Amino acid sequence: MPTAPKPRQVISLLMLRHNTVVQASELIDELWPELPPPSAITTLQTYIYKFRKLLLKQEVGNLLQTQPGGYSLTIPASSLDVSLFERKAEEGQELLQKGDSAAALASFERALALWRGPALADVETGGRLLSYVTRLEELRFRILELRIEADLETGRHRELISELKSLVLAHPLHEHLHGLLMLALHRSGRRHEALEAYQSLRQKMIDELGLEPGKDLARLQHTLLSDSPTEPREPPRRPGPGPAAAPGAGPLAQPNGTTALPPALLSAPASVVLPSLASLAAPPPLTAPAPVAAAMGRPAQLPAGLVGFVGRHEVLEELKAALHEPDGPGAGGTAARIGVVTGLPGIGKSAVAVHLAHMLRPRFTDGQLYADLGGSSAEPRDPSEVLRGFLRALDVPTSRIPESLEERGALFRSRTAGRRVLVLLDDVASSAQVRHLLPADPRCALLVTGRRRMAALVEAKHVELRPPSPEEALEILAVLAGRQRVERDPNAAHRIVELLGRHPLALRCVGGRLAAGPGLSLATLAQRFAVAPRILDVARLGELDVRSRFDESYDALTHTEQGAFRLLSMLGETPFTAAQAAELLSRPARDLEHTLETLADNHLLAADRRADGIDRYVFDRLTQAYAKERLEDTLASPPVIEELGAR
Repeated sequence: MPTAPKPRQVISLLMLRHNTVVQASELIDELWPELPPPSAITTLQTYIYKFRKLLLKQEVGNLLQTQPGGYSLTIPASSLDVSLFERKAEEGQELLQKGDSAAALASFERALALWRGPALADVETGGRLLSYVTRLEELRFRILELRIEADLETGRHRELISELKSLVLAHPLHEHLHGLLMLALHRSGRRHEALEAYQSLRQKMIDELGLEPGKDLARLQHTLLSDSPTEPREPPRRPGPGPAAAPGAGPLAQPNGTTALPPALLSAPASVVLPSLASLAAPPPLTAPAPVAAAMGRPAQLPAGLVGFVGRHEVLEELKAALHEPDGPGAGGTAARIGVVTGLPGIGKSAVAVHLAHMLRPRFTDGQLYADLGGSSAEPRDPSEVLRGFLRALDVPTSRIPESLEERGALFRSRTAGRRVLVLLDDVASSAQVRHLLPADPRCALLVTGRRRMAALVEAKHVELRPPSPEEALEILAVLAGRQRVERDPNAAHRIVELLGRHPLALRCVGGRLAAGPGLSLATLAQRFAVAPRILDVARLGELDVRSRFDESYDALTHTEQGAFRLLSMLGETPFTAAQAAELLSRPARDLEHTLETLADNHLLAADRRADGIDRYVFDRLTQAYAKERLEDTLASPPVIEELGAR
């Protein structure tokens, strides 16, 4: 294993994503989450080359394959500790569900024995690796809880007390751990200590959170206050799916109105007692949970937010309101809330969506799922594969993931039922890509970004991003280039902002260039931009390239649409009607309307309906500059000149 940090990141991501293609762009995002250097691709290729040499020394060089757009590491799952851990954890959960506590305990112990420290302890983690670390640590902690439950079911309550006391000290606000400790103390004849553990937790929660413990734990405390037997009797079998309860197992009404557990239930297995508490707190969900629903993880897959994110306050508030679960009975309806963010290439759709998703995380306590659907690329991602990743993140064993898209979508809806999950889908090609990725529960929400309008998502809140205000655009430049430099020469800074059409990605490129060249003055740069024959030449910094973003949208157009887009650049930045465009292109206005709407749907034109009811279209500054470049390149090509002349 290399000692340098970045090669270790590359190898770690390839191993965690073994037997799948990891895109080069994903590796670059992991290595340089803020601003990739100009040599990012070359440097990544060097890391891959060195890794391949290491594998060749071990005579397994064929494991690492170069694929279109990325790399894949083909290794059997049985050779990875993480896969063995997940398999043993899954076995233990299944055995625990069947009531075989002793065998489940053995599986959990074998799974946890594979851990020799924190996940990726000696690897620096960017946004993508961090999501895997978070998931693994959450799963590890859940399996530890299940192992303790299995220990309690096999009668090892006395041996567990010291371990549980240590755990509650490390996690002083964790209610489930306190519940397990209270059960272990009670069964060991130390009921007074169990009650003290409850009071200690209650005081901490009031002091630090201003909250009382949940109803489940309060019911356990009320039951302990009654004169209950302390020694466990023969553990009852784990209840099956039916609603029937044992005689005398109903809830006990307390004088203060709190429902307590029947004393007999305190002697039951912990995995029976604690779910029983939850079942008394609320009616059962409409959708029956999956057999291992209690062990589902809480994914935290959101990528890192953009450093120096600026403004967009109105857009963020608008989307927050749309994705907020309404108050009152029936106010939320029966469908998940959807927000759609669209706009021209590089306008900051992903940055806004990721920033908003991080703001909303406290509302979606059961996890956040993320996928880049590659809608602007030549080969968008298959929703079926995206669902496979989501289901794995929700702790569905690979062997239980169905093959068909429809079945995976149905299972995904089942796994998110009754939960608060936020799904962020970035760079979506069309609404059809979204249909099977939409959670069905009204407590969930879906946030979508894309370059095309998605009118078919009629129930969604649609927000079209426009260039930021002059003040926000200037702030973007100040955050990256240095506020003092901008304040020393505000006129030049304003000039740069306007020459770049207040385009966020272009401003980040120029801001990064200024940050890298502290001796470069804003006035010199503004003058250079003003006389540049092609302004998009300066709107790039390493892998950040505005022109390449426009290339992706342009390549998705038909030949006719491309031709109209190029010729319309002759109208400059002045708004025009379909009739004016038809006159320029010598085509009937009615025939041209569909083309204009397609360009507007792709945000290559901005559409505006005035009071007179006539639609007008206008180019954004950098979009017009790009279209003009394409027109000049086309006219400079002799075969195309002949073709145009023949028409």
